[in-house]
Amino acid sequence: MFFNFLDELRAAGISASLKEHLVLLEALDSDVIDRTPEAFYFLARATFVKDEGLLDRFDQVFAKVFKGISSSYGVAPAEIPEDWLKAVAEKFLTPEEMEKIKSLGSWDEIMETLKKRLEEQQGRHQGGNKWIGTGGTSPFGNGGYNPEGVRIGGESKHKRALKVWEGREFKNLDATRELGTRNIKVALRRLRRFAREGAADELDLEGTIEGTARQGWLDIRMRPERHNAVKLLLFLDVGGSMDPFIKLCEELFSAATAEFKNLEFFYFHNCLYEGVWKDNRRRFTERTPTWDVLHKYGHDYKVIFVGDAAMSAYEISHPGGSVEHFNEEAGAAWMQRVTNTYPAAVWLNPIPEAQWGYSQSTRIMRELMTDRMYPLTLAGLDDATRELSRKR
Repeated sequence: MFFNFLDELRAAGISASLKEHLVLLEALDSDVIDRTPEAFYFLARATFVKDEGLLDRFDQVFAKVFKGISSSYGVAPAEIPEDWLKAVAEKFLTPEEMEKIKSLGSWDEIMETLKKRLEEQQGRHQGGNKWIGTGGTSPFGNGGYNPEGVRIGGESKHKRALKVWEGREFKNLDATRELGTRNIKVALRRLRRFAREGAADELDLEGTIEGTARQGWLDIRMRPERHNAVKLLLFLDVGGSMDPFIKLCEELFSAATAEFKNLEFFYFHNCLYEGVWKDNRRRFTERTPTWDVLHKYGHDYKVIFVGDAAMSAYEISHPGGSVEHFNEEAGAAWMQRVTNTYPAAVWLNPIPEAQWGYSQSTRIMRELMTDRMYPLTLAGLDDATRELSRKR
């Protein structure tokens, strides 16, 4: 039983072992859940999914294997005011048609009627006010209008369904998808290393209790607030082919500034050269020499480059290859200086990894980073933070 479910999970890249399968069967035998599809869904998810990046894939597999079972997991329909709904309906329906739409009553009556319609209906139906189909005013189907209804497949239009089949609650949580600010913050937390520094302005409750018990009188002890001690240097490629990824880079920057107290950032274009900048409007007048960056920030900083590495190969390998100025030294020389100065360094690429092999410049940059280039996805950022956290 459920072997097909196990095979589909493995095919989707979810590690589903025989031990986990037996745990699921044991839980079912012990009646730890109600005998409903929703309860079984949550039990199976808790058993097989160990990484939130796999939640959406699990939802897809569950819907595929158990398609046809009534389920309302992951459903949180928006409440639409009745007057708004009437206004929408009046736009498309005549007053006579509106009068014909009647609520069937209780939930049990709706589901019983649905069962009868499924037994009676012989094929697909479009429009109308009785059969299960799309559009129309029947209380069953999708894309139509009825004050109380059951949506079957499709996408909700009026948000009035009492039950939604084949919902997916975690559509945005997939390790192969590009990141949002929330997911970036979650991934970056792997880099956190807490330390207490600065003034003692926080009550040390455990120390106070211990000191009071030891001394015999109230012994209030204070301690510095705990902060993330990791230091991060962020180099962001801007302009040109990076324009389509502005929003993604903004999300990464926002998440990084929220997670790291010791964060410094600089911009560059295409490849790192002898100068970087903090204000793109003054990129040609207010530059910071790259040598100053290497001398100012210690070896304990972790470095993240963000860019698509899409450029002419000459911009990396030759002096004078830059498209904006005459660089006296090749970009490769500066990249090697950074990686030699900061052992913990990675490159995040917003281009899908499958396309990297088509770009000569990407291959060169990946070699300069000693293969520490990762796609800007949840899985890629997770791998990058593991690399940055590795002891050297």
